Amino acid sequence: MEREPGAAGVRRALGRRLEAVLASRSEANAVFDILAVLQSEDQEEIQEAVRTCSRLFGALLERGELFVGQLPSEEMVMTGSRGAARKYKVWMRHRYHSCGNRLGELLGHPSFQVKELALSALMKFVQLEGAHPLEKPKWEGNYLFPRELFKLVVGGLLSPEEDQSLLLSQFREYLDYDDTRYHSMQAAVEVVARVTGQHPEVPPAFWNNTFTLLSAVSLPRQEPTVSSFYVKRTELWDTWKVAHLKEHRKAFQTMWLSFLKHKLPLSLYKKVLLITHDAILPQLAQPTLMIDFLTRACDLGGALSLLALNGLFILIHKHNLEYPDFYQKLYGLLDPSVFHVKYRARFFHLADLFLSSSHLPAYLVAAFAKRLARLALTAPPEALLMVLPFICNLLRRHPACRVLVHRPHGPELDADPYDPGEKDPAQSRALESSLWELQALQRHYHPEVSKAASVINQALSVPEVSIAPLLELTAYEIFERDLKKKGSEPVPLEFIPAQGLLGRPGELCAQHFTLS
Repeated sequence: MEREPGAAGVRRALGRRLEAVLASRSEANAVFDILAVLQSEDQEEIQEAVRTCSRLFGALLERGELFVGQLPSEEMVMTGSRGAARKYKVWMRHRYHSCGNRLGELLGHPSFQVKELALSALMKFVQLEGAHPLEKPKWEGNYLFPRELFKLVVGGLLSPEEDQSLLLSQFREYLDYDDTRYHSMQAAVEVVARVTGQHPEVPPAFWNNTFTLLSAVSLPRQEPTVSSFYVKRTELWDTWKVAHLKEHRKAFQTMWLSFLKHKLPLSLYKKVLLITHDAILPQLAQPTLMIDFLTRACDLGGALSLLALNGLFILIHKHNLEYPDFYQKLYGLLDPSVFHVKYRARFFHLADLFLSSSHLPAYLVAAFAKRLARLALTAPPEALLMVLPFICNLLRRHPACRVLVHRPHGPELDADPYDPGEKDPAQSRALESSLWELQALQRHYHPEVSKAASVINQALSVPEVSIAPLLELTAYEIFERDLKKKGSEPVPLEFIPAQGLLGRPGELCAQHFTLS
């Protein structure tokens, strides 16, 4: 294709080819010149070619100049005795497929501007193909969404080679439409199956891209709201699966379960678990199917175990799931490091939630109170100011456990029946012990800690103390608070009153020095 140098020259040359193809079928070969520019190394030339292809095939779709039905091979049609009009439509449909495949490749181009334009052009084709289907309907009102073209889009977004988070943020606007959201979920399942089958070790970029797409999917709350379609609806649209929330929930469930059954990077486990309780479980058709994933995550330890317990807690209380090891798992997470990890605030927020029921057995609550009290002996002040009210709240909720602070004739410290090495709280014998650790903390060097530990000396008030303001308390905040405190009177720095500038007359300094 002859063209002037520069982007402006390419634009004019492509414009002439576009007008020629749309004006006369005899100029159809000019399409090759347009498609050739899509292969250019220059990103500005590629952008001009993408815009031209968008206009060209958009117009051909609207004019019905692409073959409709099962597409035959190009060679068979061209060598056959079919009419010229049919040959033209088949030939042009093959060029349309070539264009779509190249646009799919451009979703992985280094330039974001090129990727964004390619995505916009492909989604335009999706909308136009829906309005002017290239498949023959099997019956009146048959739902014809361009699944193959849309699968090409989703496959490009879920690239195994590069981070597509920025492009996925652009794609998010299409997820507001019920039909594109539904087919995104279905396409994601197929892409995950294909990529995991092709790669013995799936690159982390693919898992991150997939999670970005999946986490962007949010279902409507009520059935009547499933009526926003990107592709043109027919009069019988309410008979389509895509128009029913129940089908969306099934697709949502299949999407997440097909993703979570694979071995994911640890960092991704945490991201998934952070949204499980409020963004995944409430939208599943059968939330209890998440039990395998949550129990696997629970066995990983640390923050992942805690976050997994949050999901399990919801399944137990809202969906009647039987999981007898729940509190044993939570008990096992209590070790000295829990006061120093960055997820400390979330841990105690969730632990407070898990232990909030007044129907828990006394031996279980006593085990948690005793374990926390024992760990408190080596905890920093900022953690103690939170954990001491936490223990007192447990005693307020469960009066049967107050025996831990009212056992005047209990055993000596060296005969404490509590077994800190026992993993099962039921076998720890905590209810036979006492919270002598809190009495020891009443002699803590920090006055606020000493005051908090002394609360057990009085009758515990019925209303609980909110620990929310204390969950994220830091040593820096305590230090700043101490600096701002004002004493009642100045603190004397010299406790022996001065007897003159040089001391008493008989002292060494007065013997050798004089003020005269």
